[in-house]
Amino acid sequence: MLNWADIDTVMFDMDGTLLDLHFDNYFWETLVPATYGQRVGLDAEAAWEQLQHQYRAMHGTLDWYCIDFWSEKLQLDIQAMKDDTRDKIALRPNVTALLTRLQEHRKNVLLVTNAHPGSLNLKMQHTGLQIHFQRTISSHELGLAKENQGFWTALRQLEHYDPERTVLFDDNFNVLRRAQSEGIRHLFGIELPDSQRPPVQHDEFICLQDFAQIMPPPLTTTRGTHNHGH
Repeated sequence: MLNWADIDTVMFDMDGTLLDLHFDNYFWETLVPATYGQRVGLDAEAAWEQLQHQYRAMHGTLDWYCIDFWSEKLQLDIQAMKDDTRDKIALRPNVTALLTRLQEHRKNVLLVTNAHPGSLNLKMQHTGLQIHFQRTISSHELGLAKENQGFWTALRQLEHYDPERTVLFDDNFNVLRRAQSEGIRHLFGIELPDSQRPPVQHDEFICLQDFAQIMPPPLTTTRGTHNHGH
């Protein structure tokens, strides 16, 4: 499925790839509508109807992912609401095992997310995952969402990677398509981004159910056999 000898750089999306998307789906589709509804005097269902139109209008843009944008638009403290619900943040299966193994294999491991820096920092603090990455990058640093034209080319100015020797794991198919069009060779989707929802099937990209499917082999250590004090 993936020959790790062909890979130098490993890029991971965060939400729905490393982390269970249930947190974000609950947050934006249940908690935000309920809280917004209370503020403007609508029941949760009517508020959700209204918000869906606003969400759709911004979809695929950087603002769609921006905490500041939604805080201002909805007059809610989105960051504080996320902080208050952090207990729902959870890892997907075998994430830590894979990241640890990739470190052993000395791969250049990057987190490349559309998440706003406030959300990225909260999730890294909560999960402790940041120790596994050479670098964590929010698309807000580049002023483009990952599915926008030119993102992956612009990323090479920040982080010099060879697209031919790079693998990207992402649950967003528009992101995978954009990365493919900008030269990234090895691409995988995620079959179960949200543990509470049905699996996603896709013809274009191989979708992983569990990172165990592409785990690099353990490195055989020969320590202690040949070192006679030299």
